[in-house]
Amino acid sequence: MKLTVLLDNNTLIDRYLIGEPGVCYHIDIDGRQVLLDTGYSNVFMQNADILGIDLKQVDTIVLSHGHNDHTWGLGHLMQYFDRTDRPTDKRIQLVAHPDAFAPKFYGDKIIGANYPQDCYSNYLDKVETKEPYYITDNLLFLGEIKRTNDFEAQRPVGQTKDCCGNLVSDYVLDDSALVYTGPDGLVVISGCSHSGICNIVDYAISVTGDKRVSAVIGGFHLQNASNTLMARTAEHLGRIQPESLYPCHCTDLNAKIALAQSTNVNEVGVGKVLEFA
Repeated sequence: MKLTVLLDNNTLIDRYLIGEPGVCYHIDIDGRQVLLDTGYSNVFMQNADILGIDLKQVDTIVLSHGHNDHTWGLGHLMQYFDRTDRPTDKRIQLVAHPDAFAPKFYGDKIIGANYPQDCYSNYLDKVETKEPYYITDNLLFLGEIKRTNDFEAQRPVGQTKDCCGNLVSDYVLDDSALVYTGPDGLVVISGCSHSGICNIVDYAISVTGDKRVSAVIGGFHLQNASNTLMARTAEHLGRIQPESLYPCHCTDLNAKIALAQSTNVNEVGVGKVLEFA
């Protein structure tokens, strides 16, 4: 598996690519081209062009959850397809938790996915699932993450609408992740980890039955984390002992320093390429 960071808050030095507060990863695996998230704008597309990645070859788009900094780039990609010679009979899977398409609000701001189905249906076939879903034999969408610890995902992020249209606190139950099951163990790929990065890794181990964690990359939802949350997260990941951590997006410097006390923390930014056997 080859993973290329097309979008992150940061860029790698001397690559002259564009950063944006968001996430987009291009994954080349088993002859398939997969995107995890699409950021907030068309920045990921500009970076893909510079890096020589042809987005017309994408087979599957996965949304880690429904927030705007992970989904709004989808509209730009569909407009791009509409202006190119990409055939409409080459269908793309759009994989997500069903709640990823629910309205989401933060105060007076709309922070949910922008998804006009009448436009996207020319190219996309939605796969909405709360259950684990295999994209390839070795790449798994986890679906709804079981939240088994008592220190993560304790606070809502804005509001959403329930089945009756009522505004309720949003605990981002749609937050999910991908897992690559390789010969050297698991590679966990998260978007923002609203469900908790420890919960995500634990669930990946539970679903796959493999306790070896080769790497974890993504936003860990550790921006301005409390001392208690940070300490318990570092302790939990320290017990699992992943070979490498690649925290980015919504993970601040203090969190990276704290995690580095017990695990191998690595640099992440636009242009980063990771390859796993």
